[in-house]
Amino acid sequence: MLSFNEAEFVTQTESLVALRPGIEETVDRLLDEGYDNVLLVGAGGTYAQMWPYEHLARRTSALPVRAAIAAELVVSGDTRLGERTAAVFTSVSGTTEDSIKAIDYCKERGAHTIGFTGHPDSPVAQRVDTALISAPKAWPFDVQMLLFMGRLLSRRGEFQGYDRLAGELAALPRVLVEVARQAEPVASDFAEAHKDTDYHFLIGGGNLWGFTYLYSMCILEEMQWLRTTRVHSAEFFHGSLELLEEDTSVILFQGEDETRPLTDRAEAFARRVSKDVTVFDTRDYPLDGISPEFRGLLAPLVMDTVMDRVSKHLERVRDHSLDLRRYYRVMDY
Repeated sequence: MLSFNEAEFVTQTESLVALRPGIEETVDRLLDEGYDNVLLVGAGGTYAQMWPYEHLARRTSALPVRAAIAAELVVSGDTRLGERTAAVFTSVSGTTEDSIKAIDYCKERGAHTIGFTGHPDSPVAQRVDTALISAPKAWPFDVQMLLFMGRLLSRRGEFQGYDRLAGELAALPRVLVEVARQAEPVASDFAEAHKDTDYHFLIGGGNLWGFTYLYSMCILEEMQWLRTTRVHSAEFFHGSLELLEEDTSVILFQGEDETRPLTDRAEAFARRVSKDVTVFDTRDYPLDGISPEFRGLLAPLVMDTVMDRVSKHLERVRDHSLDLRRYYRVMDY
């Protein structure tokens, strides 16, 4: 597979699954000490990766759980933020400036801060009250967040089958390697067909809305300098559909939760207008060893693996490195 280090990928994914005991101990301690609301804080992609877990809590729990943009939190505040708040942060490098400022802000207001990163000596790891460290560069953070939120809701009696789900996650390294392998030809074909496409229209919903936002802004825009529109499948018919034309590249991310019909509806309309509609569907991947009732929860992880293959092939056909930046962490702002 193109630019895919299988050994490194497996090691990184195993390191995420191995955080289970530390995550469960942290969650149990927070609940036992009376923490009663959760703030999921991120910036850019790490903010978008919090949405599926806010979504999960909103669907199943009365616990106040909300995602927040780090920089906005610092200037706008949150009325519930205080001594009974558990504030969760994620950062691959552990150096995200907006998140570091938000950690300090939350700690000043008495919150217990939890950080997921791959660098124990980083500012994020050093500032938070509880640091949970994976292998360096391990991404995405969905394993940690699913374990964290699953344990939390399970302890409250609002999530059934958590122990079985957490146990099945041990198969993820093998499962996701197979997903990547199956996605490889699909990714290559998409990249070849779109090497000269300079605008993409992305649609997703449910627990894949965060990934839709992330892939649009953090990959196609930041890493490939391509213009995009991104819209939630439930909002597609409230304005954004007017941008579709016959040659518009439409990308739909389809998952397996209760919002699937919303994305189906958007796809049906898009195909009436555009001749260039691509659907990436987590249902296409077997996920051997994962129970059917948990597949929907793993959609962000599966889609991230699939689209990583697409990203690597876009990098190849467009001769545009995914590491190239003009402004981000290059200029002061």
